[in-house]
Amino acid sequence: MPEAVHYRVSMLRPHSHLFEVEATFPAGPDVLDAMLPVWTPGSYLVREFARQVQDMSAMGPGGEPLAVQRVDKRTWRVQARGHTVTLRYRVYANELTVRTSHLDGSHGYFNGATLFLYTEATRGLEHLVTVDAPAGWRAFAALERRGEAFAAKDYDELVDSPFEVGPHTPHTFTAAGVLHEVVVWGDTVPDTTRLCSDLQRIVEAQARMYGGLPMRRYLFLVYLTDKSRGGLEHKASTSLLFPRAGLQNARGWEDFLTLASHEYFHLWNIKRVKPRALVPFDYSQENYTSLLWAFEGGTSYYDNLFVLRAGLMSDNRYLTRLGETLSTLHATPGRKTQTLAEASLVSWVKHYRPDEHSPNSAISYYLKGEVVAALLDLELRRATDNARGLDDLMRLLWHRYGDESGVPEDGVEAAASEVAGKELSAFFDRAVRSTEELDYSVFSHVGLEVRFRPRESSSDKGGTPPPRVKGEVRPRGWLGVTTKGSATIATVLEGSPAQEAGLYVDDELVALDGWKVDAAGLLSRSEDKSPGDTVRLTVFRRDRLVEVTVTLGQKPSDAVWLARVEKPTDAQKAAYQAWLGAPWEEPG
Repeated sequence: MPEAVHYRVSMLRPHSHLFEVEATFPAGPDVLDAMLPVWTPGSYLVREFARQVQDMSAMGPGGEPLAVQRVDKRTWRVQARGHTVTLRYRVYANELTVRTSHLDGSHGYFNGATLFLYTEATRGLEHLVTVDAPAGWRAFAALERRGEAFAAKDYDELVDSPFEVGPHTPHTFTAAGVLHEVVVWGDTVPDTTRLCSDLQRIVEAQARMYGGLPMRRYLFLVYLTDKSRGGLEHKASTSLLFPRAGLQNARGWEDFLTLASHEYFHLWNIKRVKPRALVPFDYSQENYTSLLWAFEGGTSYYDNLFVLRAGLMSDNRYLTRLGETLSTLHATPGRKTQTLAEASLVSWVKHYRPDEHSPNSAISYYLKGEVVAALLDLELRRATDNARGLDDLMRLLWHRYGDESGVPEDGVEAAASEVAGKELSAFFDRAVRSTEELDYSVFSHVGLEVRFRPRESSSDKGGTPPPRVKGEVRPRGWLGVTTKGSATIATVLEGSPAQEAGLYVDDELVALDGWKVDAAGLLSRSEDKSPGDTVRLTVFRRDRLVEVTVTLGQKPSDAVWLARVEKPTDAQKAAYQAWLGAPWEEPG
């Protein structure tokens, strides 16, 4: 039996934010090149993890020192002469995100891609990890325990299994016959019994769709922070970052459940059924695929849907949230510039590196992908008279590619056409490969129609009809900017009055028509005026006082909601219930 790669991770000085790592590679080639990934699966950005590595040294099987040479940004070379080599190094970890690593006096969290060197020769071997933790701390990971060590069958499994180490007391529940563990850092969850119960219901709803779970144990790592939010999926675990205050209210709790639902659904959709372009992972550079919209956007569609199916969200609430997603899409000019396929392909330089121009030049494959997945679900239901839907497509992909062989670039479209029983190239041409506005007519199949209105305020997310007001609604003025902080322009929207007049990003607001104004006041006072009115804006631009005259446009109708048709047919009512699992309610 081949030897394993052994790691020992120590954190005996947590206030230093330095993990101390010892990596021992079995005897092999004369020259050992040990490397660190530049990215981690699930987060499509080159992050250059090797920049945090320091104090590298090497020794042979008898403890004798060996020369170690850094040959490029992520590679260290040792003249091993066929012998066992142990590398010792430290990794600075003071970035608390789901993609990186963090060590302080309260805990240690690390992703394998940030900490564990590997070699191509040993990548397929078993990898064992021993954790030396401060007194009173425990190590948690989804990997199998073997004595004091955690065992991964190969390097890919190791990278896909984050560790949390700290003085935590885990919470557990069983769902679909599988033990689930919940470890929380940062604060106390207000109601852990409810948390486990709600997660259990979501897990069981997803397991029902696929006929069981694909792993023997699962670990939720939950990080409660001041304001950060995010998640990263793994093959038998997930890391969830969420604002602690959000769990104190109904909307925040709902948001947390959709986040957990999203990452859990990735157990199938990308961790096992994945683009062929990611098989195997190339940790040295970008891995390009045009299918991220299906794997991330499709998962975004299902995250809300499974909270609904678990009985934790009403169908009306689901439609509101879908309307909010549509509203965000229609407030993004980049939907007219970038296709969904291109957004997937260039995520490495666009989605994870947004700037002030991103809303004008790009579209999120999560955002538009969710909408396209909803439309595809309804298209499949319409084509098959409700006999099949997106669930059937997902199960077909699972049956065909669940062995991790990888979905070819045309595989999703081919499988969808197979489920529909007809060619769907026209749907994919428009929704995925063009920048045309999406065709929402398919919502009529379930008795709904997409409607638009102007936003009532900067905090208006859409999803609901306009408030009922007496008298005629006056058109409101529109400047066409977003703001940041108290008085700074963040984005100037493409084709807006602000852009035409010459307002710039980072202009610092001073006054409107001679009166002091902040960011909130700028937007509200612009809306108090009428389209065609002229306003005089005074701003600081690179510390110079500048005056810009803007002729206001009309506030766009980019808040979207899904309205029930007034006289639905019995077929529409039945299709609605088949889709959302709830009986049709007449509009009130």
